[in-house]
Amino acid sequence: MSKAISIFDTTLRDGTQGEGVSLSADDKLKIAKKLDDLGAHYIEGGIPGSNTKDIEFFKRVKELKLNAKVVAFGSTRRKGSIASEDANLKRMIESGAQAATLVGKSWDFHVHTALQTTLEENLSMIYDSIAYLKQSGMEVIFDAEHFFDGFKHNPEYAQAVLTKAHEAGADWLVMCDTNGGTMPHEVHEIVSSLHRMLPQAHLGIHTHNDCELAVANTLSAVQAGARQVQGTMNGYGERCGNANLASIIPNLQLKLGYECVAEDSMKQLTNVARYISEIANVNMPINQPYVGNAAFAHKGGIHVSAILRDSRTYEHIVPELVGNKQRVLVSELAGQSNIVSKAQEMGLEFDTNSANSRQIIEKIKDLEHQGYQFEGADASLELLIREANGDMKELFTFESFKMLVEKTAGKSVVSEAFVKLNVAGASVYTAAEGNGPVNALDNALRKALVQYFPSLAHMHLSDYKVRVLDEKDATAAKVRVLIESKNTENTWNTVGVSENVIEASWEALVHSFRYALLQERILDEPDARSLPSHGLVNH
Repeated sequence: MSKAISIFDTTLRDGTQGEGVSLSADDKLKIAKKLDDLGAHYIEGGIPGSNTKDIEFFKRVKELKLNAKVVAFGSTRRKGSIASEDANLKRMIESGAQAATLVGKSWDFHVHTALQTTLEENLSMIYDSIAYLKQSGMEVIFDAEHFFDGFKHNPEYAQAVLTKAHEAGADWLVMCDTNGGTMPHEVHEIVSSLHRMLPQAHLGIHTHNDCELAVANTLSAVQAGARQVQGTMNGYGERCGNANLASIIPNLQLKLGYECVAEDSMKQLTNVARYISEIANVNMPINQPYVGNAAFAHKGGIHVSAILRDSRTYEHIVPELVGNKQRVLVSELAGQSNIVSKAQEMGLEFDTNSANSRQIIEKIKDLEHQGYQFEGADASLELLIREANGDMKELFTFESFKMLVEKTAGKSVVSEAFVKLNVAGASVYTAAEGNGPVNALDNALRKALVQYFPSLAHMHLSDYKVRVLDEKDATAAKVRVLIESKNTENTWNTVGVSENVIEASWEALVHSFRYALLQERILDEPDARSLPSHGLVNH
């Protein structure tokens, strides 16, 4: 039996039915290009004519000249009608898509309850619709909706549905676990029986994740004979989502020896998954297998010590196979190995036999006890290690800041920050307004420094999170602020902790600016003679 697997992506159709997922036509086109680069064989674009976004997508996708087949989605003809006069089927043909996904009922309960027709008429609806699309020259993928539930209630009829679709000329017969309630052993048994009954048919699998078994059920179906897998990137989809192709593809190819995508394409998997997450504006779970940020992250000192000797001790694959990378986290659980690994990652010389290493570990443990968290603030951690290693100099020193927040009845809140720094002996005093206190501080600090370090003009704060650490203290509680910053090339995270949210924010901001200068390799103080006049005041 062939080991080649056909990858059918329905992120742009089934994935958009998930809560919080909404894609414009431009979004869909961008994602389609990424999926094509990954090596998807089929990309389901939506329902032609159902809305303006899908109409625009099918018109413009032709310009991309994709290697993947673009697929239009629709249902069988209406009961008591003629396929050639069905508006839905006509729109699928007129879309210009190379292939069509036709969904039909395979559970007798749905035929009687949802369609309110006879079992015989449903079979005719399936046959007529497939035959009509085939006559138009389209490849047809028949999705047997609720197939596993239907098979368990009435196996003879469920089998008759697939047989009728096969007779009509369907290129793929896809069994759908629409309600997501089937167990892996049931999937294997049922797909195996269908494979024996229709040995010449090309079988596919479409699962949902209501029991968190969509990936497992897909793998079971493939091992039982299915050769097309349908799913979405990152598992997007209605209710609990669809089968996650970001997990299915590497599981099939790297673990079970099937052929899904090219080896070089597999290395793009993490990039594609994260790109789609950004376009969809849905945060990717940090612990998502294979492509998540923590998929190959190590925290315990014993673990880190082992992976430094051989990564196979705590990693089931080489992360780079899927485009991910190993990460070493530094926290209160850290040992010397974690610090050494981070130092090596930064390109620093670090003497493991010196007391310096132990001092840094103790300092990190003490800071985390105070509420700092360096797992999500690598930039603050790097600054800490470089300072302890004597690898950094202060490019500017803080003298003071003041905040003015004014609220007048009927008007918006006005925030203004006043910042005083010292740069190479020059006293710099600036003021700036902002959309809130933190933004005002950010603007004032930037204004003070950009005249000496022009590259800072290209960085900006991209995310800001506050977490209360001691809820029992209510408004007097200590808080942790995490700031994400970006420039034209990189993204980094810094942390600050205080009982005062403004002070915690200031600390994280200062770390962010210092790290930005570090990236520019500005490690020494500027020459005071080349600076603007001392005592400069900017408003």
